[in-house]
Amino acid sequence: MTRKVADCRRFPSETDCSLTITGEEDEVIRAASEHAVSVHKHQDSPALREQIREMLEDEKASA
Repeated sequence: MTRKVADCRRFPSETDCSLTITGEEDEVIRAASEHAVSVHKHQDSPALREQIREMLEDEKASA
């Protein structure tokens, strides 16, 4: 299975966040939603998790 990446640098924020989370899709969504709530003060919801799912990218293979 292809690992997924959530990269906060792709989205402007007041905190200028540089966090990148990589792993299996469900793990990344869980960790990214916890991060969004605790750091960026979003409300945890199914809509937030779906928004995160839509922004995920496939991990690029190392050279």
